[in-house]
Amino acid sequence: MAANDKRRNNGGNKNAGRKPKADEQKLIEKLSPLESKAYAALKNAIEEQESWAVKLFFEYMYGKPKQIVEQKTTHDFNSFDITKLYAGETHEEMG
Repeated sequence: MAANDKRRNNGGNKNAGRKPKADEQKLIEKLSPLESKAYAALKNAIEEQESWAVKLFFEYMYGKPKQIVEQKTTHDFNSFDITKLYAGETHEEMG
């Protein structure tokens, strides 16, 4: 690293990253007695046709639908000449 690079001395974020597996297991053990209540609450919300509950149910049951990204590429790579780039010509000059 360069001498003037101060990134290594910034201290970082002490809370960054995944929590230890032991902490995760403690949380699971703490929440496990509430599991039946959570299922009952979700069931009631679905029966009341709450849209968020129906969406949650289907996303966990069947997975989220795949997102489709429409791409409109206007670049033509066959007409691109990299030697012109190194010759110092601008994009407009390559035309």
